[in-house]
Amino acid sequence: MPLIPLDIPAGIYRNGTELQSSGRWRDANLIRWVDGTMRPMGGWRTRSDTAANAKIRGLITWIGNNQDRFIAGGTYNKLYTWTSQGVRHDITPVGLIAGREDAEAFTGYGGSYFGQYAYGVARPDTARIQPATTWSLDTWGEYLVACNEDDGKIYEWQISNSTPAAVLTNAPTNNESIVVTEERFLFALGAGGNQRKVQWCDREDSSTWTPAATNEAGDLELNTSGRIMAGIRVQGQTLILTSMDAHVANYIGAPYVYGIERVGASCGLISNKAVASVDKGAFWMGNHSFYAYAGGAVQQIESEISDYVFSDINRAQISKTFAVTNSTYGEIFWFYPSGSSTENDRYCVYNYVENTWYIGELGRTAGFDMGTYRQPIWASAENNKLYEHEIGFDYGSLTPFAESGSIALGTGENVMSVTEMIPDEKTQGDVTVTFKTRFYPNGEERSYGAFSMSNPTSLRFTGRQVKLRIDAANLADWRVGINRLNVTAGGAR
Repeated sequence: MPLIPLDIPAGIYRNGTELQSSGRWRDANLIRWVDGTMRPMGGWRTRSDTAANAKIRGLITWIGNNQDRFIAGGTYNKLYTWTSQGVRHDITPVGLIAGREDAEAFTGYGGSYFGQYAYGVARPDTARIQPATTWSLDTWGEYLVACNEDDGKIYEWQISNSTPAAVLTNAPTNNESIVVTEERFLFALGAGGNQRKVQWCDREDSSTWTPAATNEAGDLELNTSGRIMAGIRVQGQTLILTSMDAHVANYIGAPYVYGIERVGASCGLISNKAVASVDKGAFWMGNHSFYAYAGGAVQQIESEISDYVFSDINRAQISKTFAVTNSTYGEIFWFYPSGSSTENDRYCVYNYVENTWYIGELGRTAGFDMGTYRQPIWASAENNKLYEHEIGFDYGSLTPFAESGSIALGTGENVMSVTEMIPDEKTQGDVTVTFKTRFYPNGEERSYGAFSMSNPTSLRFTGRQVKLRIDAANLADWRVGINRLNVTAGGAR
């Protein structure tokens, strides 16, 4: 009886049909691969028992000059900070204009005249979608600077828990977002209501915005057909992403101060928060693809899960999509609302170290990487609380799992019989295995298991194709390698 190794490559393949995922992992949750070996993601625990008043859409952590650590996050109508002990402070600026917790679109029911279109037929794309309110947060030295696109003003918080954030003196209003450059200029993006304008203050002086011979304040207007959505620091440059293309701002000194050039076309950002930066460059989600910039020109990233993600995403609430880095494992997470959800409930991950992709289901609305704190801190979509991630193996009601696509047991028309499995685990019994068989690609599926792993594990099933599902049995840091099946010919069918 020959032993067939189930040597399934790392990562998820979810493009096309199930049969096209043959020999690959097709579905998973809370699973990652490190050096080709499957393992569970870390769990999470509550960072602060005091929740925000609504969904947090923008989060940052930083260290003050006296070594105190802070967390800041914004909702559609509030701005908060949390101390390292988890104490929340409301620093909402006086007169802040409330935005929207959900995107508002008027192309569906009620968005046109009664009786003009058949029931169930999408209305024309003639109305402007009002996105969910998100915050652009950065630090100016030890101070917090903040802006959201609905209020448009730039605020500064000077580390006083009893004092709210205040409007930054002389700064432009009606801005889309902000970013502080490596050279210590504060950029106002979409400044003054001009969706293509980049305006910056004098170096090291966030109160001086009017250009003069004695300062380096200035502005430029991008040559783009899109609107500016976000800016991010990347390898000594400032990357500016619009809804259509990508530009970089390079410091060139007086008298022009900054030069801006376009580095990518047809690579627009899908939402204001869907971009993240690491030492290898910036990564973002576009409307139908993923992109990266590491100097030079924008590159489209080949993705093995793009068909699944972009056919699944709820485009009416796409403005809630956000990216967050998990640098410990070389990962970029994108959380997004699925087609059946109005809130972020799924994620996809690009591991830029191993060039693999994975997917899963988890409700998070904002996040920030480790560094200031030992673990990444992400905001929950369920209760608006902050959680520390990658700590322990408690997942609430969720269980890590991975399921393969169909794997051919034999060749030609032969039906094969499986009698046992020789498992490959770090610790025996940490996972269970379930097999799902079919005789035809779209035929009836039969399930066998779940089996507790033993050495060997006795099995008895037949089929032309089999899917393998691994489920965590213990809340532990388990590993699964190359399992092997004992397979014999079972005749034709």
